[in-house]
Amino acid sequence: MLDAGRTQETLLEVNNIEVIYNHVILVLKGVSLSVPKGGITALLGGNGAGKTTTLKAISNLLHSERGEVTKGSILYRGERVQDLGPSDLVKLGVIQVMEGRHCFEHLTVEDNLLTGAYTRTDGKAAIQADLEMVYAYFPRLKERRKSQAGYTSGGEQQMTAIGRALMSRPETILLDEPSMGLAPQLVEQIFEIVKSVNENEGVTFLLAEQNTNVALRYAHYGYILESGRIVMDGPAADLRENPDVKEFYLGMSDTGRKSFRDVRSYRRRKRWLS
Repeated sequence: MLDAGRTQETLLEVNNIEVIYNHVILVLKGVSLSVPKGGITALLGGNGAGKTTTLKAISNLLHSERGEVTKGSILYRGERVQDLGPSDLVKLGVIQVMEGRHCFEHLTVEDNLLTGAYTRTDGKAAIQADLEMVYAYFPRLKERRKSQAGYTSGGEQQMTAIGRALMSRPETILLDEPSMGLAPQLVEQIFEIVKSVNENEGVTFLLAEQNTNVALRYAHYGYILESGRIVMDGPAADLRENPDVKEFYLGMSDTGRKSFRDVRSYRRRKRWLS
């Protein structure tokens, strides 16, 4: 296991970036983070904190939403990548799994998976071997492989989206809100698979997640975003025990679980917003 996510080669570096939408709306305000090779790094925070925007800045999907990185730099393996197209990043080994799954609803599950191998040139045998690898991680997808993706459950669509990303043979997966809309049991299942893929295939993950509790149990290192700024970071084990994280994000305090009303009231006194 990684030593708090800090001991390995750094794959991805985000250095003090600002993101503006429609030339006027400042969304990210000097965000910096690093993602080590072979680690699971969590980007945490509530809805609207800037997690998805950070991932889209890295994967260069901002322009379709009239957004742009106006300051700072994004490096992958030490090379500036923020001016590359999304397809160029895929060739470098970086792929994003979008929030909300975004499967091709009219295609079968298996055809969805195979679209992830579209850019590969290593032959049908290698692609078929990886398809079987995906089915080994997601047995449910093998059962549903001939079903139209649009008629599968939310959990099955999330599995399809992750499996499709794996079919591109990625080095790094940017995973956006994998728990969204899923029952707790399915959330645990998805995160267990992420952990297995990370450990067995060596795939690096940067995942954006509102469910701080589950994310910090599977990640090696975490960053907490609020209002477009990183307000705290550290090894996941340390963040889980941090009183502020327990109070504001886990609904717990040293005296036990807090009510939503109590947390909401105390939220005004966050030290990093003063």
